[in-house]
Amino acid sequence: MKNTKNYLKELLPYVIIVLVVLCFRTFIATPVKVNGPSMDKTLKDGEIMILNKLGTIKKGKIVVVDIGNEKIIKRVIAEPGDSIYCKDGNVYVNDKVINEDYISTKTNDFVKYYLRDDEYFVMGDNRSVSLDSRSFGAVKKSQILGTTRMIIFPISNFGKAY
Repeated sequence: MKNTKNYLKELLPYVIIVLVVLCFRTFIATPVKVNGPSMDKTLKDGEIMILNKLGTIKKGKIVVVDIGNEKIIKRVIAEPGDSIYCKDGNVYVNDKVINEDYISTKTNDFVKYYLRDDEYFVMGDNRSVSLDSRSFGAVKKSQILGTTRMIIFPISNFGKAY
């Protein structure tokens, strides 16, 4: 009986550490991997980032979106209540052209879309190959798993991505 008590006492700190790590990954932050070229030049295929599950979702932020069969990394271009369209390669939000110095390819024109409450319009930075809201429509806030901007691997790319 005494050996069992000592064993449990020694085991308890490890159980607590595992529970803290699981809670942290479930509710606060977890690693996420960039798959594909849709966020080039900002993010590269294979980079590993930290997903902040408590981050504020707003225009310009990079987010991870659950579209059902996969999780994708995109940039928030428009928020609930906004209108968005593209004409002559320029993206307009609420009828004002937005500065997109992060994109790597031209944006093809698309018709005006009005976002409802709880809807976000997301697009990749490499518009010519990106599967995004132009294809599957606006995403709900519940589909956005969090924000990300910190690259942790490879070490040569360590730091913030915008």
